[in-house]
Amino acid sequence: MNVVPVDLGERSYEVRIGPGLIDRAGAEIAPLLRRKRVAVVTDETVAGLHLARLTAALEAQGIEVSALALPPGEGTKGWPQFARCVEWLLEQKVERRDVVVAFGGGVIGDLVGFAAAVLRRGVRFVQLPTTLLSQVDSSVGGKTGINTAQGKNLVGAFHQPSLVLADISVLDSLPPRDFLAGYGEVVKYGLLGDSAFFDWLEVAAPGMAAGDASARLRAVTRSVEMKAGIVSRDETEEGERALLNLGHTFCHALEKATGYSDRLLHGEGVAIGCALAFELSQRLGLCSQESPSRVRAHLQAMGMKVDIRDIPGNLPGPEALLALMGQDKKVIDGRLRFVLARGIGQAFVAEDVPSDAVLAVLRDAMA
Repeated sequence: MNVVPVDLGERSYEVRIGPGLIDRAGAEIAPLLRRKRVAVVTDETVAGLHLARLTAALEAQGIEVSALALPPGEGTKGWPQFARCVEWLLEQKVERRDVVVAFGGGVIGDLVGFAAAVLRRGVRFVQLPTTLLSQVDSSVGGKTGINTAQGKNLVGAFHQPSLVLADISVLDSLPPRDFLAGYGEVVKYGLLGDSAFFDWLEVAAPGMAAGDASARLRAVTRSVEMKAGIVSRDETEEGERALLNLGHTFCHALEKATGYSDRLLHGEGVAIGCALAFELSQRLGLCSQESPSRVRAHLQAMGMKVDIRDIPGNLPGPEALLALMGQDKKVIDGRLRFVLARGIGQAFVAEDVPSDAVLAVLRDAMA
């Protein structure tokens, strides 16, 4: 098991990464408990695959378990299911010193974390992420929230977990598309700040996708190390943490345009967004043509979506997509902020990117 600390003073915690952690969850979580009971919130897919094992592991330590399974999918991450989750937690008489367990992918982690943040003005929670995307990104750092009609993650709170248990053996149960969507967030870390990691991914990622456990352990650990370091230095995204949004300004607009549906998974949008961000960087004279070409070649070699044209169904036009970007959380004083790059591993936050340059990239991408 690898252990990555997230150093946030009194709110510090560990991310524990390795195989078999679901079966050891009772022993891992028990030291956090003031009374031996937890409320687990999951989704119906994860419940069918793994909830019995988690329950057995908790009960083996004498921990009483109650569980709620929400519908799977990004559509769950909104007001109706959020209200259902909070009401259920109140019905379970969850107290401020109790622990709520978020057992699932990024949707469950974000929604349950937000519920824990507002329940009784803040209860503790543990992240038990079950997808590659949630293990390397959304379970770490304390960003919680839900989507609204106006956009993605526009309502939420910073609320750090007390512990993260990333069981890499659970990745074996992911459909290939979901695994590759999570890989969109893995490759992002190499692109934003570790060119040597990207070099390694170019060689090792195909084996990782095929089931290489040692490669998965290294990739998840390095991704979490990078995120933990950034979060510890900039918890509430005043500066450096914005680098983690590489590809996300494009991605969030595309997710909104596709109605947060299965047409485009979040990690697929991140991969497309990273390719577009490097293309925009090259057009603005910030990096050589080699960088966007290398990004696209690697994503294509992994069998991932790379172009807006790879998204099935109709999309609004370039002007409408640009307008959707204006609702993004990264807009400051009405100006678009993008994470751009001077090369692979050399990302930076650009405060005022010309709209006409973004529009030109979108027009060509959709032509």
